[in-house]
Amino acid sequence: MTIFDTYLAASITIFVYMTALFVIAIIRKDNSVADVAWGIGFLTVTCVTLLVHGAFGARNFIVAGIVTVWGLRLAIRIYLRNREHGEDWRYRKWREEWGRFFMLRSYLQVFLLQGGVLLINISPVMIINSSVVPGLTWTDAMGIALWCMGFFFESVGDYQLDRFVRDPGNRGKIMNHGLWRYSRHPNYFGEVTMWWGIFIIGVSVPNGIFGMLGPIVITTMILFVSGIPMTERPMKENPLFQQYCRETSAFFPWFPKKARKDDRLV
Repeated sequence: MTIFDTYLAASITIFVYMTALFVIAIIRKDNSVADVAWGIGFLTVTCVTLLVHGAFGARNFIVAGIVTVWGLRLAIRIYLRNREHGEDWRYRKWREEWGRFFMLRSYLQVFLLQGGVLLINISPVMIINSSVVPGLTWTDAMGIALWCMGFFFESVGDYQLDRFVRDPGNRGKIMNHGLWRYSRHPNYFGEVTMWWGIFIIGVSVPNGIFGMLGPIVITTMILFVSGIPMTERPMKENPLFQQYCRETSAFFPWFPKKARKDDRLV
């Protein structure tokens, strides 16, 4: 099976998967199912391309395993976070703005568009699953180590944030402890780092260098489109958050800056 066949199998899988999710969302009147199912989509495509191609080398199983761990953790976390809050505020806003075109635009802009992004993001996994290269190399070890570092930042960052949000005493405060003291978005940093790690695992297989497109796209989206900009937009007028921004790196973890005396809030 060629890389084209792998992409075809992945494209069909994603189309069917996203269409099924759209139907579920219409029945439940809740487009947030797209967020819960995001990580499971990567797991599904990984398993399908692995089985269809029959690529059962050590590298293939390692990548399938780490995608499974990441996808399940993300899906469970989002489900537990959303289950008592109903539809996400973004989708409620679009439901009002899109009016009678809500169903069509939801299908195209929420589900199929996310499916297209998923197809690009998972490029390094599909390239790895398109061939079996015996043996592991130092680049595999480096990629796995980078993935583990990313998983630490994402999972620990999410845990610290969820714990902070659940405490009523923190209402109106800004999360700036733990990993969040060194980065305003340690979970996003972890997400990006994991996908660069998977890309590095894949550089030793044929055409592996082309898998760079996946982490490039997800890095661009998180930094400039739907990640950091969308997360920070509702808080940009908050003086506490403005101070936090002056002191803390937006993405890459780094030691916080010391606030000037005239910057500190009394």
